[in-house]
Amino acid sequence: MVMEERLQKIIARAGFASRRAAEKMIKEGRVRVNNAVVRQLGTKADVEKDEVRVDGNLISSEVAKIYLMLHKPGGYVTTLHDPQGRPIITDLLSDVSERVFPVGRLDYDSEGLLLMTNDGVFAQRLLHPRFGIPKTYKVKIRGDLTGSEIRDLEKGIELDDGKFRPEAFRVEKTNRKSCWVSLTITEGRSRMIRRGFASLGHPVVRLIRVAISDVSLGDLKAGAYRSLTKREVQKLLLP
Repeated sequence: MVMEERLQKIIARAGFASRRAAEKMIKEGRVRVNNAVVRQLGTKADVEKDEVRVDGNLISSEVAKIYLMLHKPGGYVTTLHDPQGRPIITDLLSDVSERVFPVGRLDYDSEGLLLMTNDGVFAQRLLHPRFGIPKTYKVKIRGDLTGSEIRDLEKGIELDDGKFRPEAFRVEKTNRKSCWVSLTITEGRSRMIRRGFASLGHPVVRLIRVAISDVSLGDLKAGAYRSLTKREVQKLLLP
């Protein structure tokens, strides 16, 4: 079965460049298909039967799968490009030559465990709502929760786009000005945790994702990353 795809898609999936950069490479005559220079953006090829080279480097149909755990610090956006010029998470992966993308998001101010991969099937498995992958957070909020507010959280708080109801919730420590809580959710609606606590009058001061399913951040330092172990990948892929 012939599986022809546009060259820029083939190049991007192989990790040579983004699709936009791949288009520029094609226009510059840096891409060859079966030893012929290709400059037409609509050109398609099949890496199973065609020899596709970028700057002389052969693109193989076998692309090694990469699974990384990054400890995202605050002050980075979870995108591969930011029009506002803010720091992006791939700035922290400068020595990773392969192109990887984030699995889900952590907002600009949030911290903690962020998975990066080049495996689209793996990413889809973790992000699809029907799998309900649990994610655990440590959250510092302003002020202290009352018993009534804790009961409201356990029942679920109505937001504009549905209920915010943690699957698990525990107050960890408190003082006069703030409170640390641990919670687990299985949804990924935008800024849901921040909006939920704000609705109770307790703005989030700090938010750290510490685990996805049974895979935890551990003692990985902010800004650092490591490869997932085979066992960790298997845990995340279990139904």
